[in-house]
Amino acid sequence: MTAPTTLAPNPTPAAPPRRYGGHSMSATLRSVLVRKPAPPATGDEWRALGYPRPADHALAERQHAAFRAILRAEVDEVIEAGPDGPGHLDAIFAYDPSFVTDGGAILLRMGKDLRLDETAFHARDYDRLGIPIRGRIEDPGTVDGGDCFWLDARTLAVGRGYRTNAAGIAQLRAIVGDLGVDVLEVALPHWRGPGECLHLMSLISPVAADLAVVYPPLLAVGFVEELRSRNWRMVEVPDAEFDTLGCNVLALAPGRCLMAAGNSVTQGRLETAGCTVLTYEGSEISLNRAGGPTCLTRPLWRAEE
Repeated sequence: MTAPTTLAPNPTPAAPPRRYGGHSMSATLRSVLVRKPAPPATGDEWRALGYPRPADHALAERQHAAFRAILRAEVDEVIEAGPDGPGHLDAIFAYDPSFVTDGGAILLRMGKDLRLDETAFHARDYDRLGIPIRGRIEDPGTVDGGDCFWLDARTLAVGRGYRTNAAGIAQLRAIVGDLGVDVLEVALPHWRGPGECLHLMSLISPVAADLAVVYPPLLAVGFVEELRSRNWRMVEVPDAEFDTLGCNVLALAPGRCLMAAGNSVTQGRLETAGCTVLTYEGSEISLNRAGGPTCLTRPLWRAEE
């Protein structure tokens, strides 16, 4: 009699690779979300948003298209969202309404009332992309993404200022705690007051694991000492290039970065430090709106080569 045939169990299908996370500011950028510029609703929004001049939507569209083209040449996956509803001019700054961890996205509650709607835009995008929501900052907490960056894989630096409050930091600490992540609170200065947008990342942009562009006059002494204790090298931005966003630099890969054109001194110092620097024209999408290339992007996935 023929022995019965024993069938091997069907192998368990391999889980698809995770395409989000990466607790780094400078590992190779593999996937990034950008938001196309929203049109004005009344044409007068620029006043409430604190822009120095009216928004030029046609110019914003051209400059943002060119910015996206640079990213597509450098990044594996550029996900385009928007444009969002008329009047949401600040929604172009995709870094702020959410933050991405190895455990999923965190939906933030921003400290600027005019931007509170933007969190819902990001929630819809994460649902569409299949990225889980790890947590959400709730009232009375506020956290702006621009106040958050990875010092290393287990340390999240968070600026405490007018846009990110103590309640928000406490909630954020609870959300990331079981990922093995510590939150380092960094005091921000009053500077020009609550009407001006000063984020922690207005003052520092990591461009490699141990190298950052910094504006020391507004950094807290304790934070500078922390960077030095970790042996970080610092490229200092001159006073003349702070308002032109010389301190806002996006790392595309370690030592390869993107910054707004016109900051020649900072660019030269980066190149002297061994970096390759790309530039883009941002008179409307960046200078008029006070947000550089880090602000214009929401990194979804960074991974080492």
